[in-house]
Amino acid sequence: MIDTHSHLFDEAFTNDIDACIWRSKQVNISKIVLVGFSEETNEKAQQLANKDHLFYPTAGIHPSEVTSSYRDQLLYLENFILTHKVYAIGECGLDYHYGKTMELEQKLLFEGQIKLSNKYNLPVIVHMRDATQDTFDILKKYCGKIKGVMHCYSGSWEMAQEFMKLGFYISLGGPVTYKNAKESKRIASEIDLSKLLVETDCPFLAPTPFRGQRNESSYICKVVQQIADLRNMTFEEIEEITTKNAIDLFALED
Repeated sequence: MIDTHSHLFDEAFTNDIDACIWRSKQVNISKIVLVGFSEETNEKAQQLANKDHLFYPTAGIHPSEVTSSYRDQLLYLENFILTHKVYAIGECGLDYHYGKTMELEQKLLFEGQIKLSNKYNLPVIVHMRDATQDTFDILKKYCGKIKGVMHCYSGSWEMAQEFMKLGFYISLGGPVTYKNAKESKRIASEIDLSKLLVETDCPFLAPTPFRGQRNESSYICKVVQQIADLRNMTFEEIEEITTKNAIDLFALED
């Protein structure tokens, strides 16, 4: 299995990161994509990746990190990409959950990172929260020029299909295991499996039966099992398909 979106460098794992790594390997996780989202976390992802071959780091700037100096943030990110090995740009995107604070700067920062993904032929990891239409409108402008994933997708099945038409993968995490997550379960049931990825977004969004607790990469097996159950397939079938998809998108070498 591959956890395509993990923040195992988070301070939530300070006291037991080695145990978390061990548990991940015990459930047959072969690779973990460590997703940076700020100057600090981009560096932390690199540091943890140097600790174990299990990890593949990315670099990005989350919309909540945007400042009025977004141009300087983009210059920093491009320099980081040029001086470090990264497998994707992001996470980046739009987040209006707490209101449209710095909406214009968010959009410009997002587009700047999309352009970097195109320039350096890297996939883009998209964070989208309460900003579906604006996210779609921006990505549509680059259709055919970029590739990527809608991370921890929580939108509608109808919009998922539109994002897939743009060439994006849809990634499902812990919420697909929640009893009332009807739309996530529908997507898991109906999606073309060649467009599906799985993730944890740990330490957030732990799957059932760990909901409300700290999430970790080893819990990805709960997500895979839920999707398998919804599709009347075996765990191993979903594991094999989503692993191949992740390797293809992120160009993950052995």
